[in-house]
Amino acid sequence: MNIQWYPGHMTKAKRAMKEDIRLIDLIIELVDARAPLASRNPDIDDLGKGKARLILLNKSDLAEEKWNAAWSGWFQEKGFYVVEVNSRSGGGLKRIGSVVGEACKEKLERDRRRGILNRPVRALVVGIPNVGKSTFINSFAGKACTKTGNKPGVTKGNQWIRLNKTLELLDTPGILWPKFEDQQVGLLLAMIGSINDEILNREELAGELLRLMETRYPEALQERYGIWSEKTLSEKAVSKEAFSREEKPDPVRMLEQVAMVRSCLMKGGELDLAKAAGIVIDDFRSGKLGRITLEVPEWKGADEAKSAGAEKVTGKEKTAEKRRQQ
Repeated sequence: MNIQWYPGHMTKAKRAMKEDIRLIDLIIELVDARAPLASRNPDIDDLGKGKARLILLNKSDLAEEKWNAAWSGWFQEKGFYVVEVNSRSGGGLKRIGSVVGEACKEKLERDRRRGILNRPVRALVVGIPNVGKSTFINSFAGKACTKTGNKPGVTKGNQWIRLNKTLELLDTPGILWPKFEDQQVGLLLAMIGSINDEILNREELAGELLRLMETRYPEALQERYGIWSEKTLSEKAVSKEAFSREEKPDPVRMLEQVAMVRSCLMKGGELDLAKAAGIVIDDFRSGKLGRITLEVPEWKGADEAKSAGAEKVTGKEKTAEKRRQQ
């Protein structure tokens, strides 16, 4: 799939962002925890030189916790402050105030020495389309300050929002960059919903998603759609370990199986692959396939951070089990 999407309003939004950058103290950049690198606009690093930086791993509830921990460590090593958040439920938002204070400590101390008191920190909220900026702002503010929607391109212009006496936010439209040099980036952005679905071949996209899931999360496909169930393997009289990748079906065959399991049929009994593709994509985006991380960091500390994240998950599971037994 060759994916490119850069509507005209993004050029205008980027120009406005360049003008506003001199007014702000901190850049709060939201990324999708399922694809943290692919969902970062590389232009932000150039625009934000010399500014304090805070990365919010948004939709962290949809990504594996062990990889959330690994990505947090990866960004921290590169000098960013990081908070894992779930903007819809409010998870992690209480941590942001203290982290903002830490990130802007030098600025606040400089103001104090100059006798400037009670001047709020001004933060620019940035991110790609549909990453959850407006939902984050509304949840953080505790009220509906901005318009939200489950598709890219809802926010069209910049908007200042005064949260309290200590913090003001500038909401900006989600912007991409003019050309994806790496088509894998465009593919991941399409999977998480940051590309306008109307320009995509959803059957191809669902096929690529199934291919990725079959490689990294085969159990999720078995549980949700019956793809490569124990019954299928036993009928072939082979073990999971002996079942080579070459013997597995291509994405079209997997999509056909989803269509059969979900009774996606057209007149005459022909499989409705378009409907099946929509089901697969929606199941992934909504978390019905489980917590899925599409890309992992290449970093020497990733294994250690991942282990810490896995231990955190195990601790939560033990706590939940104790509660069930009480």
